[in-house]
Amino acid sequence: MKGLFQSVIVLGILLLAASCADSSRPNYQYMPNMYEPVGYETYQEVDFLPEGTAALTPPENTVKRGWLPYEFSNDAEGKELARAQQSPLDSLKAEANLAKGKELYDIYCAICHGNQGKGQGTLVKREKILGVPSYADAARNITAGSTYHTIYYGLNSMGSYAGQLNYEERWQVSEYVMKLKNDLTK
Repeated sequence: MKGLFQSVIVLGILLLAASCADSSRPNYQYMPNMYEPVGYETYQEVDFLPEGTAALTPPENTVKRGWLPYEFSNDAEGKELARAQQSPLDSLKAEANLAKGKELYDIYCAICHGNQGKGQGTLVKREKILGVPSYADAARNITAGSTYHTIYYGLNSMGSYAGQLNYEERWQVSEYVMKLKNDLTK
């Protein structure tokens, strides 16, 4: 009798749970915002701001945290001005900078420019990208400053890597490119 009573109770609980279930919605929402997101209008007009001001408009003359503005423009004149720029990295840490530059170069640059900078990376060999010149080409006249400018803005079919590399990393890669150039021209 006791087993029958327990079976009836379990069956009753199961029927009750099944009758409360809604197949179009989950029964229990442990984190409701994951199921029903709250919509926000980010640039809406707000009562406490002056008329015509959006809530997330940054103040004038401010810079995003972790981002330094580049003093040279993205044109031929800016590149020529950047060509004379020297690397601001600490010369006492030259070996560490070159090691980090090599690591970053292998990740971001070697796929097109090749491990030695001869312009024969994997994508060039597979003919996915054409026209990647060697760093040894005398007509290129590359410097650390012009390399930094190219990494920052991109050049021709090469896009900008300013979003992937921070200020110091861009200079480290530029110094490593100059090392590759010196190794090729010896």
